[in-house]
Amino acid sequence: MTKSLNHHFHLGVILQIGLVGLPGVGKTTLFNALVKTEAETGSFTGMKGPNRGVIKVPDRRVTLLSELFKPEKITFATVDYLDIAGITSGAGKQEVQQDDGGGIAALRNMDVLVHVLRGFPDLADTPITPKEDYENVEVELALADLEIIERRLGRLTKEARSTKDPDLLRENELLERCKATIEDGGGIRDLAFEGDDEKRLRGYRFLSQKPNLLVLNIPEEAIDQEASYLEMLGDLSSRLETIALCAKIEMEIAQLDDEDAAEFLQDLGIEEPALSRMIITSYRLLNLISFFTVGEDEVRAWTITQGTTAPEAAGEIHSDLERGFIRAETAACQALLDSGGWQPAKEQGLLRLEGKHYTVVDGDVMNIRFSV
Repeated sequence: MTKSLNHHFHLGVILQIGLVGLPGVGKTTLFNALVKTEAETGSFTGMKGPNRGVIKVPDRRVTLLSELFKPEKITFATVDYLDIAGITSGAGKQEVQQDDGGGIAALRNMDVLVHVLRGFPDLADTPITPKEDYENVEVELALADLEIIERRLGRLTKEARSTKDPDLLRENELLERCKATIEDGGGIRDLAFEGDDEKRLRGYRFLSQKPNLLVLNIPEEAIDQEASYLEMLGDLSSRLETIALCAKIEMEIAQLDDEDAAEFLQDLGIEEPALSRMIITSYRLLNLISFFTVGEDEVRAWTITQGTTAPEAAGEIHSDLERGFIRAETAACQALLDSGGWQPAKEQGLLRLEGKHYTVVDGDVMNIRFSV
């Protein structure tokens, strides 16, 4: 039986972002701005567990498609944010001994690590050194990886030598490379892997291998001086994705309704809030894109990686759609909006029938045809 199914099951990617940094850098203030909550802030909050929050990915295309199709339900893509306590010296070595699901251990499930760095004067008049602060946190994350590597090698080396198993021998060799890199002051992201090597290490979820986004938290009076403040990061600005913002102002904006927030942003000369900037950058770091399914029941955004084929994208909706994939009725989002709907798009020649080898493009609106 041939059917058309748009969107009843969600097995897709949910982006997970972890906020890290030294105590007192404004991490939790930024978290509050992102998830519109009021978690306790300050260096000495007695924080026992991480703060967690889920937000909708702001996407005007979802809003416009919803206005066109008037569905019963509107579903945006989501991002999970995690805010752990400030990282102090020795935190990396403590992780294995105190793996209670909080602290550094909780970061292993994250897709991107956002390093929040202090770019504002504190009460103690401590020198502002964001580059060094980043490097200090990276050391702790790498040491946490080293603890796990050494513990695994303690068992793996003997087993690999005794069994001569090629997979175990290769894993042992890779972990020895990782260990040497960290001991030389680097991170696992500095290594180049071949073939299936990266897959062999994926289960370890190494912190020093995760993509980094640097957020420099600057004073309120410096919001029109982002570029000059980012110069404080030195060569990090050319090597990593960086954003400068004032977390305190962003938290104030988050407490306003949409109309007041837009007016406040305009008054301050801020083009878009931190939420949008961070998500856009995180999507770029992970090569993520969005496609959409539409109908009277639901308009929905789906998150996939660049290079995903039409059947694979269908599988994000439900495994049956990938298994029985025939073709995908596809239109570019803007073309669909301009034409006024599926039927007008078809009449204007804007609707395409894409097969199994089609690579989904950001902004595609798809209706999956399948048979099971």
